[in-house]
This record gives sequence, structure tokens and C-alpha cells, in this order.
Amino acid sequence: MQRNPYRHHRQHWKLFLFLFAALIAAASLLYTNYLTKSLSKSERTKAEVWAMSTRSIVSMPDVNDEFISFIYAVRDSLSLPAIITDEEGEIIFWRDLDSTRTNIASDPADTLAQSLIYDPGYFASELAYMRRRHDPIVIELETGQRWLVYYKDSSALRQLRIFPYIQLSLIAIFIVIAYTVFNSIKRSEENLVWVGMAKEAAHQLGTPISSLMGWLELARATYESEDTMLFDEMERDVYRLEVVADRFSKIGSDPHLSNHNIYDVIKDYVDYFRVRTSGRISFELEGDQHVEAMLNVQLFDWIIENLLKNAVNAIESEGKVHIHLFENIAKEEIFIDLSDTGRGIPRSNWETIFLPGFTTRKRGWGLGLSLTKRMVRLHRGQIFVKESEVGKGTTIRIILKSNLQYEPTQIG
Repeated sequence: MQRNPYRHHRQHWKLFLFLFAALIAAASLLYTNYLTKSLSKSERTKAEVWAMSTRSIVSMPDVNDEFISFIYAVRDSLSLPAIITDEEGEIIFWRDLDSTRTNIASDPADTLAQSLIYDPGYFASELAYMRRRHDPIVIELETGQRWLVYYKDSSALRQLRIFPYIQLSLIAIFIVIAYTVFNSIKRSEENLVWVGMAKEAAHQLGTPISSLMGWLELARATYESEDTMLFDEMERDVYRLEVVADRFSKIGSDPHLSNHNIYDVIKDYVDYFRVRTSGRISFELEGDQHVEAMLNVQLFDWIIENLLKNAVNAIESEGKVHIHLFENIAKEEIFIDLSDTGRGIPRSNWETIFLPGFTTRKRGWGLGLSLTKRMVRLHRGQIFVKESEVGKGTTIRIILKSNLQYEPTQIG
């Protein structure tokens, strides 16, 4: 059964952020919609008052000057772009339109004399826009004529309509930044914890490894035998423990890369690993034996070790692990294909297997392939599932650059 607690917690945080953003967006849209409707009603009322005041001025020419002044004051206080037409669509009055388009000088050189000739194209476009936006306000005159009042939203209302989209964009940017910062802080804290644990593990292993080496030399001297294979293999295991401790001690520091023959490095580890694995699993290494690249041998051994262990775990009874090494000279790339005849990986998990915490076993932390991918990147390389079929096996490909100098990068 596949499990990944890291991914599970990360999905919870993603869901929380998404729901929080959705709540803010919904509240913002609802409140802005309420404000927009209220302001729209207010502007409709303002347009109606302006229409009524205009009708009063036209229909009651004989009233006293004070009342006319009051009507003018009321009309002029209502600032709203509007146009009045007759029933045939001819423009009679307008207000608060672009003054540079409503009055055009008959003589451009005469700045004092301004004619009342207006720009027909501008008025036609404004009137068409107003007709699309709102139903007209009808004014019934005493003469039996009908005027139609068209208006458009004020600048404040138009800005209020687009404000939610600007606000939502800013919220989205904030959420993305917050998520990125949170992930970065969390990853940094996790890295510090892992680095501290790794260095402490290396420190704790140092003393018993030194003791084992001393006891091994004593055993060699005490139990002399012509067959030294047992002592040789024990010595190789102790050396391997020393290598593992050294790996952990280097986490968080700058790895040193130097030029090595890749075939020889892989062969050395495969030979070590073969005798410590079931005889029902065979190992085969083939390819170019003269390919060289910039490697940190201890870290590269770790890469091969993790891949071989995963391959062996995927083979349930007996099978084969095949490693093919070849170089693309034109691209200066080295390809390492590690294939097994194990269970295979579903296509949906080809990317997931390299995430921290992913594992198909009941035991284990699911960090092996995640660390492997990180160490491959330290070699400025790539690692991915080249092909896999459930029940038939998997091929993992590593791509490295050949004969290139790298700047050091921290492990962890």
C-alpha cells in the first residue's frame, strides 16, 4: 500500500489556503456587489431628479426667478454624464461629457470664439453606450412630447465594478507568496533538522566503527587462517560503515567532485552488493568502460546503493538487475539505465516516487529516492523513470554531464 505522510500534510495546507482564499473572494464579491447595486440605484435616482429638474426649467418659464435659481442649483448639483433626446433620437441636452469633444472651435486660431458645434461621432458612440447600459428615463412634457434621458455610470461606480477583480488578483498574489514563503521556511527547518540528525548519527557511529576495526585486526592476528575471505568481507563491511558515517558527516557541507571512471565506480559497488544479496537475483553491468565524469564517489555510491536496494525490493522472488552505461558524445551526456524485473510502477506514480515520504512498504520512511534525486542534482544530473510496466519491471535513467567542471553545492 502506498503512503506518503509528507504529501498528506502538504495537501491539507493547500486545501486550507484554497478555502481561505475562496472565502475571502466570495465575501469580497458579495459585498462589492451589494455596494455596486446601492450606488447604481442612487445614480438612477440622481438621473431621474436631473431629468425632472430639466423638465421643470423647460415647462415652467413664467415662474419667479428664485424658484428657477433653485431648480438650476438642484440640476447643477447632480453630476452625472447624461444625454436627453426626443422620440426620434435627436439630441436636445447633455451634461458632464468630454468638453473637448462637445464644443469644437470653428476657428482654431480664435481661442475666444467657441461655437456650439459638437462632434457627431463622439455623441453617437456615447449615446449608443448609454442605451446599452441603462433603460431610458421618460419625461412627459405638457406639449405631449416625450423626452428620453440616457445616462452612464459615474467614474466611481465603474471603478467599483472592477475593484473586486483587482482585489482578487492581489489576494491571489498574496496567497502564492505566503504559500511559497511558508514552504521555504518549512523546508529550511526540515533541512536543519535532517542535517543535525545526520551529523549526530555520524558522530555516534564513529566510536563503534573504530572499535570494530581494532577488533577485526585482533581477530585476524588471533585466528590465523589460509582462508581469509571471511575477514576480508568483514573488513569491507566495516569500511562500508565508515563510508556511510562519512556520508552523513558531509551533509550540509560542500561536496568535492573530481574526475572518475563511472564504470569502475559502479562495478566496485555492484561487486560489494552482489555477495550480500540473495543468489536468486543476478546482476549485470555492461556498456562503455572508459566514460569519465565529475563525481563524488561516496555520494555516487549512495545513489547506486539506493537504486539497487529499490530494484531488489521490487523483485519478489528471483529476477535480474541490469545496468547499462553509455555516452552521447554529441551532447556530452552520460546515460545510466538501471533496469529490474520487479513489480513495476504505475504511470501515475512515476513522478511521485521521488517525493519525500513516498513508499510502498509498511516499514521505511520513504526518503531513499528523494535523497537519490537530490544527490543526482548535486552532480548536475537528472534522474527519472524511463519506462515501467506493472508486473514486468522498471528502468530508471540517470543523465550526467561528461568531463565538465562543477561548482560545489551544499548537500541537504
